[in-house]
Amino acid sequence: MKTATTTDVRKHILDTAKPIISGKGFVAVGLNEILLAASVPKGSFYHYFKSKEGFGEALLENYFAEYSVQLEAVLTQPGQSAAQRLMRYWQYWIDIEADSNPKGKCLAVKLAAEVSDLSDDMRKVLEQGTDRIIARIARTLEEGIADGSLQPWTESREAAAVLYQLWMGASLRAKITRDRKPLESALVATRRMLGLTD
Repeated sequence: MKTATTTDVRKHILDTAKPIISGKGFVAVGLNEILLAASVPKGSFYHYFKSKEGFGEALLENYFAEYSVQLEAVLTQPGQSAAQRLMRYWQYWIDIEADSNPKGKCLAVKLAAEVSDLSDDMRKVLEQGTDRIIARIARTLEEGIADGSLQPWTESREAAAVLYQLWMGASLRAKITRDRKPLESALVATRRMLGLTD
């Protein structure tokens, strides 16, 4: 019973922190703000996390685990071609990133530049998490080649990396311009890259 309670409190801290950090960034948010929002005593924090950096690693690991579940749900919709599922994923990306609520925002987009120079351990979690996303996109590209809904690629992994990087860049640009136009441009570019016509 103690393990379940510990896991629940740890997860509660992570779930509480995610929208706060998605909105403000990692460095700008102090532990007191997170613990106050989570209603957890400050002394208890170190029972669950060895440091703020360790907390950041756990936050990112948790984020990528949850994101993988969402990604799988979008990319395995029955009755749709791989191309349709992939385009649905990019539309989902636009809907999340264009929303003003920080709760659903991509934590990888928010923290990539900020923490990659700050913490090598957090950078590694980001690298591993984004590598898994790229691998899943590559698999969908291969499924699209197999079902005839996408044009053949010489290297699906490379194509998936280019697409993911396009969307990461578009998301950063959308933050700068504070509108969804960069994301909509990324959608048009993606359709062209994939050889899809309206």
